[in-house]
Amino acid sequence: MLASMDEGARQTRSAADQLAIGPQRASLALDAARMGEFEWDADRQRLFISERMAAITGLPAEEMSTETGPFFAQVHPDDAARLAKSIEQCLASCERVEVEFRFTRPDDGRMIWLHGVAANLAGDSGVRRLVGILQEVTERKTEDGARNAMVAELDHRVKNVLAAVQSLASQSARRTTSLDAFLKTFAGRLEAMASAHTLLTATRWRGADIGNIAAAELGGLAPGQAHWSGPEVILNPRATNALTLALHELATNAVKFGALSADAGRVEVSWTRCPEGGFHLIWTERGGPPVNPPERRGFGATLLERVTGRELGGEARLEFRPGGVRASITADVTALAGGTVNAEPVATEQPEAAAPAPQAGASSGVVSADGVRGRRILIVEDAVLLALELEAGLTEAGAVVIGTASNVEEALKLAETPFDVAVLDANLNGAPVTPVAAVLRIMGKPFIFATGYGDAAPAPEGFDAPVVRKPYNVAQIAAAVAEALGRGGS
Repeated sequence: MLASMDEGARQTRSAADQLAIGPQRASLALDAARMGEFEWDADRQRLFISERMAAITGLPAEEMSTETGPFFAQVHPDDAARLAKSIEQCLASCERVEVEFRFTRPDDGRMIWLHGVAANLAGDSGVRRLVGILQEVTERKTEDGARNAMVAELDHRVKNVLAAVQSLASQSARRTTSLDAFLKTFAGRLEAMASAHTLLTATRWRGADIGNIAAAELGGLAPGQAHWSGPEVILNPRATNALTLALHELATNAVKFGALSADAGRVEVSWTRCPEGGFHLIWTERGGPPVNPPERRGFGATLLERVTGRELGGEARLEFRPGGVRASITADVTALAGGTVNAEPVATEQPEAAAPAPQAGASSGVVSADGVRGRRILIVEDAVLLALELEAGLTEAGAVVIGTASNVEEALKLAETPFDVAVLDANLNGAPVTPVAAVLRIMGKPFIFATGYGDAAPAPEGFDAPVVRKPYNVAQIAAAVAEALGRGGS
């Protein structure tokens, strides 16, 4: 019995000892969590900063005025109103409040993110006094921003791929006369896109070597009849997709009608680096059936001559020589990984207060000609496949496409031509389209934006213009164009 009582006493003393050192443990916990305490007397407008908070913020550990002191002066202007509102809510409701804001340290000029938690000590006394802690969360916010940017970029890429597939399907359907022919050609083009994606995935989307692209498209065809050679040239993702589709079209044609349709036929693919950057690739067929120029230009030829060159920043030429087809593809330095122009657009974190722009246009899939018939339209779109589909669809609806531009310089030059409305891709191969939008606004010309970024992304730079998000159909573009024309200048 006595032993039991002694044990109970020891447990009681242990609990008391733990309570007695509670403040010390709390202090160690604050140090470990890199948190700093503060107290604010709202009635006297006095802020008390602890040593720990001073170490975090770069402010002196002292009592200071919240009206003339440095604390609120160092809060980021975009966050000041939100912070003030949170404080007022805490003072009014006597409830706990949390807020995150940017703060510039006065000692070294670094901008940091702070996470603040405060409670109102007033109770029923009516005294307006807050006590709380601040924690620096710059690293977490940076990681969150990088993750959000990565997710936005992934969303952008996926939607661009879907838009390209949609355009490829539409363009393939326009040039085929039967469902069976469409399914075969479209399936082959999808396989080529998947092949490019596999190559890029292997390098985490840094790029792909021309030799690997050629091997992927020719390695499984007519063993021993195709040969490729050239130096290592790493293409960026955009150029990888373009060249993969080009070689796929050439190989498909060679198997059906050209050198690879005969046992004695041969295909030679060679490439060299250009002195000024970029590369020059030659496709040569020999030993196959005699070649005659086609009576009708198929989509494969259109893809090579109108899409490939533009996507690579150069040109592509196709020759139907009697001894065999010859193709010449030239690309500039921007097609290479690490070229002077970004291979993929870079997402930036949107401001927290930015409101999403509504999606313009209906998704019926049927183009209404009422709003666009007879209208002169300028298309600014760096993905040439999408530009071709837009041009074809709007032309069918009765519009007049005055031209297509793939970069800011081309767009500004085309803007000198009389037109009624413009369709602007928000991101032109990594460069924002805002300079074009700004000039069009000055000119009083209406325009719409097309973008691959998600619903959370606002219209670029806050321009008041309809926004259509990829993948879209021509009906949505036509509806948005009609809306922009109804608004007038943006």
